[in-house]
Amino acid sequence: MRQIQIAIDGPASSGKSTVAKIIAKDLGYIYLDTGAMYRAATYLVLQNQLTAENVDEITALLEEYPISFGRSEDGEQLVFVGDVDISHPIRGNDVTNNVSWLAALAPVREKLVALQQQIASQGGIVMDGRDIGTVVLPQAELKIFLVASVEERAERRYKENLEKGIETDFEVLKKEIAERDYKDSHREVSPLKPAEDSITFDTTGVSIPEVVAFIEEKAQKILDK
Repeated sequence: MRQIQIAIDGPASSGKSTVAKIIAKDLGYIYLDTGAMYRAATYLVLQNQLTAENVDEITALLEEYPISFGRSEDGEQLVFVGDVDISHPIRGNDVTNNVSWLAALAPVREKLVALQQQIASQGGIVMDGRDIGTVVLPQAELKIFLVASVEERAERRYKENLEKGIETDFEVLKKEIAERDYKDSHREVSPLKPAEDSITFDTTGVSIPEVVAFIEEKAQKILDK
């Protein structure tokens, strides 16, 4: 049976990961959360008190503690560095507020992009991030770019954080999301932007099942060709 590559890009809290997980499960594809990879790398960097000046040390750390994924008994994605489960700490505010500068380092991106492409070569995949359609999987048959208002994305992240027991100030969260949008879209290496052949979909006020249905309909049309 034919399989395709689906690239889902967009800014923080645009619904990428939630949607991508459901689509991958529905299609029986591999799901890869590239954002979690960059968060895992950021966690390592913070634990070792490194900065953007320490690029060689950062890439050496990624060699020493490879990033991998697993599944919990209830099906939730687990993230590891080496053999340590860091699924929860990578969602903390410290990691969130530092991931942009780490992700802007070319040697780090090169290392993680190579790993992402290696995983994608194994078969049908749904991958979400910020440069999947433009850099990681430029040959993907379906490219989606999800957007939503800052207000709505802040509300989504706020609810997620509350559920995970992460203390958050809503107004601060809005400011941080807007700042991250700017950093991600203005960085020199692999900036956040839609691929020329991507479909942009505004998820403001749109439910997750509706977004999933929209993307799966586009995927089915490609598979039916």
